[in-house]
Amino acid sequence: MNSPSANPHRHPYQNELTWSKSEKTIARKAFDAALGRELHDVIQKTKQMANGIQQSSDLWDLEKDLTQRRKEIDRKYIYQHSELTRVFGRLLHERRVSEQELRGLREDKLTSIRSTAEFLAKYAA
Repeated sequence: MNSPSANPHRHPYQNELTWSKSEKTIARKAFDAALGRELHDVIQKTKQMANGIQQSSDLWDLEKDLTQRRKEIDRKYIYQHSELTRVFGRLLHERRVSEQELRGLREDKLTSIRSTAEFLAKYAA
């Protein structure tokens, strides 16, 4: 049997992309920027909701909304190299990251990111 660890010259997972140091830097910067923009949006919406609190049920609606958004963000923003093309594809689809921010990634990664964004666009309609 030829297990991945038995052959040190072969990448352990055939379909997993490798990330150069410069690509990791680009990815981290784009990831952090997208997360920052999304958190900024959450903060703005939270301020609006908080200003509109009139009764106790409004307070619990705010708490429920914040909990839901935190869970969504935690599920969406996974910074693992094996997940990044999928993450960036979703962020591209949601317009939270631009192709300009991803400039410098190898074409195989950009193709995978675009493919994910196109898939999501097709099935979101």
